[in-house]
Amino acid sequence: MGAIEQAGRITGPGPHVVPALAVAVGAALAAAIGQASGGVYGDDPASVEMLRGFDAVTLVLAVPALLLSLLAERRGAGTGRVLVASLLAYVGYTFAYHLFTGFTDLLLLHASLLTATVVTLGLALHGCVTRDVEERVRHLHVRFPAVVLGVLAVALGAMWAWASIAWAIDETMPAGSALVESDTVVHLGIVLDLTILVPLYAAAAVLLWRRRGMGFVLAALALVAGTLHQASYVAALLFQHAADVPGSVVMDPYEPVILLLYVVATAVLLRRPRGVGAAR
Repeated sequence: MGAIEQAGRITGPGPHVVPALAVAVGAALAAAIGQASGGVYGDDPASVEMLRGFDAVTLVLAVPALLLSLLAERRGAGTGRVLVASLLAYVGYTFAYHLFTGFTDLLLLHASLLTATVVTLGLALHGCVTRDVEERVRHLHVRFPAVVLGVLAVALGAMWAWASIAWAIDETMPAGSALVESDTVVHLGIVLDLTILVPLYAAAAVLLWRRRGMGFVLAALALVAGTLHQASYVAALLFQHAADVPGSVVMDPYEPVILLLYVVATAVLLRRPRGVGAAR
């Protein structure tokens, strides 16, 4: 039987649980293969090390966190399913890079994994706005995470809009990030930011500010997945530098501030407010 809501919590397994476990296994397998043999990612050292950096975070942080979140949901944690959905969002976004960066030996695995993740995310999001979430968002200090999300939406949107206009005028290629990136990767990052992150961050900021339950869910998706993505970015920088990729740097000077914003906003969002009873 499907999961039911009781006393503000989710009880019983939802239809996303088994697919989410399969996604966790698939993500771990794909990341482990990438770590063991970067050659599966082709001949471009910059892209190879970038994807291996992403794999390290998936293997060490994202997959264990996904399994723990599934366990928390099973035990009745009111925000367990929200965390599951947030981690699925990270997996899907990350493996989109693996899939669309170019042909690799793992194309079929990555394509299957991305499809399974998107479907499972849809199943996990159904029923995320429980009474526990609604109660939490009423007592939550929403201003800081909402402002952070709003600033990120405006900054990302404006930066890539300007870059797109510059390209339309004189075909000036955007600089991208501090990573050594091919034109394909730069283009992919801009497209994913403009079509996924900017709308997600903006919607989450507005709805969270208005204390809507869905605002909490979207903010968790944005901030939890975003924090892990920032960790992946740092790991990719380190992997490129360790492999002596020409032009690589050990750290983006802006990254500590950006990562701190994500971490603090995530902590504020997920902290249980006073007046909200712990799930039993």
